[in-house]
Amino acid sequence: MGRRSKCCKFSWFVNDGVGIGCAIFTYLLIGYAEFVVVFVMLLPEVVRAAAFGLFHATAFTFFACLALVAHSRAMCSDPGSIPLGNCTTENLKKLQLKEGEVVLRCTRCECIKLDRAHHCSTCERCIRKMDHHCPWINNCVGEDNQKFFVLFTLYIFTISVYALALTIRQLFICTEKEWQDCTFLPIASAILLMIFLVFEGLLFGIFTLVMFCTQVSSIVKDETGIENLKKERISRKNTVYENLQDVFGGYFSISWFSPFSSGPSRRASYAFHEV
Repeated sequence: MGRRSKCCKFSWFVNDGVGIGCAIFTYLLIGYAEFVVVFVMLLPEVVRAAAFGLFHATAFTFFACLALVAHSRAMCSDPGSIPLGNCTTENLKKLQLKEGEVVLRCTRCECIKLDRAHHCSTCERCIRKMDHHCPWINNCVGEDNQKFFVLFTLYIFTISVYALALTIRQLFICTEKEWQDCTFLPIASAILLMIFLVFEGLLFGIFTLVMFCTQVSSIVKDETGIENLKKERISRKNTVYENLQDVFGGYFSISWFSPFSSGPSRRASYAFHEV
């Protein structure tokens, strides 16, 4: 049996073992960073009521939570799927096609293949403006969830750099103090945990920075990853700001950076019925 994306009005989930494993691994990595930063490095300062420790423990947890929310929304949001089996005579009539106008049909999911839509073999659906299928979010990056994916890469990069800066500071300060009152764990264990955190921060900081820059470049140029690979030429009329608005929604505001705020959904614009 093939993998099937479960979609209804309120939920979406791709039943793919590799993607689910990557998603769980992502949550474990964020949890590990939270544990080392807050409980290994900053907790002694928080206990001593030091403002530095309390502020940075709160700030790091805040950005980690934003990363988790952005990831979960990128994973559980419909990326812009076209309803299965909607290539019916009734729906074709709704398109009010002109004489000689051609409509493409996907032979795998029997849907009307809209312009700039591509079929994902993992999701087993055609996705509008599909950029790529990302196992880290167990979902496609498409027209309706690209904002959440961009925010996910942004906040993972943020906590990676944040963790690196705090770890370097901790190592310098604690070395000078000969690790007196620096951690509640055995010194060897604390050092080992921080060394692993440095490797994690470097690896995922670089990875998510590249992904973030790639996605922003794609949005600015209004060109998906698939279109770039296939060298497909698209007629583009929008400005850079309009392209950003199209993904993040509305005029520039703090909501652009909020994973709780949804971007503009176009699903209602394609009023075809599933069969």
